[in-house]
Amino acid sequence: MKGFEGTIQHLGLSLAAVCEQAAIASADWIGHGRKNEADGAATEAMRTWLNRMPMRGTVVIGEGELDEAPMLYIGETLGTGFGPRVDIAVDPLEGTALVADGLDNSLSVIALAPEGCLLHAPDTYMEKLAVGPAAVGQIDITAPLLTNLERTAKALGKDMREMTVSIQNRPRHREAIETVRRAGAKVALFQEGDVSCLIATAVPGAVPDLFYSIGGAPEGVVSAAAIRCLGGDMQGRLKPENAEQERRCLLMGVRPDQPLGLSDFVRSNDCLFAATGITDSLLLSGVRRTAAGQWAVHTMLGIGQGQQVYFLKSQKAGLKSPSPNFARA
Repeated sequence: MKGFEGTIQHLGLSLAAVCEQAAIASADWIGHGRKNEADGAATEAMRTWLNRMPMRGTVVIGEGELDEAPMLYIGETLGTGFGPRVDIAVDPLEGTALVADGLDNSLSVIALAPEGCLLHAPDTYMEKLAVGPAAVGQIDITAPLLTNLERTAKALGKDMREMTVSIQNRPRHREAIETVRRAGAKVALFQEGDVSCLIATAVPGAVPDLFYSIGGAPEGVVSAAAIRCLGGDMQGRLKPENAEQERRCLLMGVRPDQPLGLSDFVRSNDCLFAATGITDSLLLSGVRRTAAGQWAVHTMLGIGQGQQVYFLKSQKAGLKSPSPNFARA
């Protein structure tokens, strides 16, 4: 198509297919209590399909060491070796414990941007704040949460009692939860899967007006690509827990507590984001078997140029993947 020279837009449908196959590969493990096996199946499927794409890609955000599972590791090269040079941020299975326990909110997610355009973030905690298009420019990660809530409500033209803030249900967020409720706004708590909850703030018709949580930095970079495609706004700052994590932040060129804006996360509008539901979430239906034996999948595809977002429903056979073997411990 005309105008794609030097861009990555033409990779969009291929990227969606990558997420779909990763989601399908993990689906057999839903509810079986085996998060590493589920993650391993999703990872291998994603690697296989990424290597079929016409690109020269490098993983700059991988799954993260904390999962102790097979990884698409930072620095791994993917693709056919022909085509645009791109940075890749991946999480083949966002919500490993959710799949293991058969709970909602798990996704397969991936983002692409031109080489050098995605933030290199270590696997540490990150404080994250996000809003939709109507509140762009109103958030400030260095300001109190109440200030951000009030500014967002004003931008949306909402009374405080109409506002909903999405926050992860963790002891570290107790003060934030109490702040929101004292202000008269509602809190939508979630257990795991902050990618879907964060990007929901920028999807028309979704519940959250504001997202605030301290969670994984790699998930923050992937989410930022989606927010850029959706026309929303996001800020963050790294929160290392020890000296070693702080050293890794500095090695990657990011100071701990340095405020990061959307253009720090994703430095180009020429970016792509794709997510496929594994179990049901705020935005996407989970993978299901059809009566004909195919897999029904629900995928979100975001294209940064023009802020285009598509929701795709399709049926496909999927790759053959190992089935759960309950003889193994």
